[in-house]
This record gives sequence, structure tokens and C-alpha cells, in this order.
Amino acid sequence: MASSADLTPGNPESGSSLDPARRGRVRLRRAAVMAVPAVGALAGLAILTAQGALGVSFSISGMPFTVTAKSLDGTGFEQFGALDSMIDNSPNAGDTGGQVLVVTSAIKNATLDSLCQSVDLGGTNLLIKAGSGSSKVQATNLTTDSTQLTGDASFNNIEIGNDASTLTKAGVKGPEGVFSQQADTVHIDNLRQTNYATTAGVFKLPGLKLSFSDSGC
Repeated sequence: MASSADLTPGNPESGSSLDPARRGRVRLRRAAVMAVPAVGALAGLAILTAQGALGVSFSISGMPFTVTAKSLDGTGFEQFGALDSMIDNSPNAGDTGGQVLVVTSAIKNATLDSLCQSVDLGGTNLLIKAGSGSSKVQATNLTTDSTQLTGDASFNNIEIGNDASTLTKAGVKGPEGVFSQQADTVHIDNLRQTNYATTAGVFKLPGLKLSFSDSGC
């Protein structure tokens, strides 16, 4: 059996018994085989994204931020556990290994009254407020990855204990074998979240105000 060195294209003795046309076909087959894992990974990522299986498809900064609202009303609600990842050697990794265990909440259509979002930048807070007037914040295909969520909640037609890969209410599917729940509608008063990531298909922020503040939300 030939060694790996014997199959190296740069070895002057490799393939000495092959004619130039056959050597070209061997190189082409080898290149195609090497490309398969990369193509497969990209195709798999595209399929997962299309199916909504990825709540967050980016590397998180590792800096938590606070989100509050007087109330949230949503249709198509799902919730399941997940892992968010930081970039390699992130300065915010600490002793987490660069991963944060989160609860992903997905809402097909959401309305938020008096949204406030703040992130501590070390001595000052970046503050974002919106939707405190007659027009409220509107979001579609909203997902939040949280380590803490509090409020007074009510649900319609809730299902608890689903496999996260079988969820249907918000169009997002979680990992196989993971505990989850879903409901037709959700209402939360006095919402407060500690989040590591938020995504939305559409995010409308009437009365948007961005500022720096000594205090957060």
C-alpha cells in the first residue's frame, strides 16, 4: 500500500506510471473530496437558517445588556435552552470557556410598550429608549437569548415539555432533545431581561432616543 508521501502531488516519483491525463483526473478527484466537508457545512448552515433553527448566527460579544418594557404582547411564542459562543480568545470569556448557557425566546410578532435597553460600558451606560408614546415598538421574528427574565406573564394554549426541534408556533426550531415550551400568545407586564443577543426580521422603534447615562434601565 502506498504511503501518504507517495500520493503527494509534489513527489517526483508519485504517479510515475500514470499518463498526464490520468494524473489530472486523480488531482481533480482529490480536490473534489477535500471540498466536500466545506460545501456540506455551508449547505447545512443555509438549511438550518432557512428552517429557523439558529436563533443567533453570530459570535456574541460576551457583554450582557438589560432590556425592560412596561408590557410585551406577542403572537407565536417559543422558548428553549441554547448555547451562545464568543470569538476565540474573547477578552470577555472569563471562566466561561467562551460559551454562555441561555434561554432563547422566539416571538413571531411582538409589541413592546416603553422599551429600554442599556449596556454597561464600564462607568457609563449606553441607553436606548423607544415606544413610550402612542406608537409602540413593533418586531417580527424576534429572538432574545437571556440568562435572566422576570415579569408577570400569561399564555394562551401553552404546551410545556416539547422537544425543541418540533416547535411550530414562531417558526424557530431548537436543538434535538432539548426541553422547550410554546404558546399561541404571550403577555408579560413589567418585563426585565438580561440578554446576550437579540435578533429580529423587522424592528420598528418609534421615538428612538440614544444617550449615555450614569444608570441603566
